[in-house]
Amino acid sequence: MGTPVVDLSCCILCEICVEMAPHAFAINDANFVEVLPLDDYSDEDIHEAIKNCPKDCITWE
Repeated sequence: MGTPVVDLSCCILCEICVEMAPHAFAINDANFVEVLPLDDYSDEDIHEAIKNCPKDCITWE
């Protein structure tokens, strides 16, 4: 585990990650999902958001 990374080339902007973990993911002004800066990404909501991504676009770096 480390920091989540969103592969924007496969992201379909379903916003599941934003809905499940709004403290970690957001839609930015360019209309892309971005990972918000946190000291710790071990929160269970973040893991569930990554697991529920329909395109598996979020990985750990």
